[in-house]
Amino acid sequence: MSKEKQVGQSKNSQSSDWLWVTIQAEVAVLSQQEPILTSFFYDAVLSHQSLEEALSYNLAVQIDNTVLSALTIREVFIEAMVAEPAIGDSMRKDLTAYVERDPACDQYCLPLLYFKGFHALQIYRVANWLWRNGRQSLALYLQNRVSEIFAVDIHPAAQIGSGIMIDHATGMVIGETAVVGNNVSMLHSVTLGGTGAHAGDRHPKIRCGVLIAAGAKILGNIEVGEGAKIGAGSLVLEPVPAHTTVAGVPAKIVGHPSEAEPAREMDQRIDGDGI
Repeated sequence: MSKEKQVGQSKNSQSSDWLWVTIQAEVAVLSQQEPILTSFFYDAVLSHQSLEEALSYNLAVQIDNTVLSALTIREVFIEAMVAEPAIGDSMRKDLTAYVERDPACDQYCLPLLYFKGFHALQIYRVANWLWRNGRQSLALYLQNRVSEIFAVDIHPAAQIGSGIMIDHATGMVIGETAVVGNNVSMLHSVTLGGTGAHAGDRHPKIRCGVLIAAGAKILGNIEVGEGAKIGAGSLVLEPVPAHTTVAGVPAKIVGHPSEAEPAREMDQRIDGDGI
């Protein structure tokens, strides 16, 4: 049995198959509405048997070049998804997060087809699997291609949970020892970086439910506690307690979010977060 069929059969047997059925239905309607894109919609979605199969195709055609063809890259993606079904599970939670949190995303097919933050995150998930299985060179190659194509630089050794939304994504950097928990939302130009040239554990630990607004820089081996909110353009150099709002350069506590998980609400204002 081919790896593609293994992926399709394993996912078709799961209750989450509703997502794939929904995406197929959405794209069928789009194809009728815009006939000039019929071939694109067929190749990207309608010709495939599973969401994982469609995803691997869409990612591979975007990052192929003369070094690795789209076919070779796609085989690597399928290999990873067959070996580690959690990649597909996390991907589905990421897709759902976009529809739940992004007012510009009212269909599940949109991240799959168009959103580079979603694409970069899913390629990271495969690169992370490669990294953990002793294939660091290929993992770094994929990191480099994502940085070139999408302007998103995620080190394959970083640890990133599921239900992640990276909105717009341009200019995002996530370092080697960074940890990002579940249900985190981040916008463009966010940096989870180090503070110097020293090696070891040197990048931030972002706990569940955190919202990091556009342009925020979080540097060093510090913890951003569960349910915290980081204001746009902030420079965070000190730990952030859970369920607090910080803003400024350097960032200071300016209040407390009204939501338990700001990442889900996406309210980036800080004037309503009272001390």
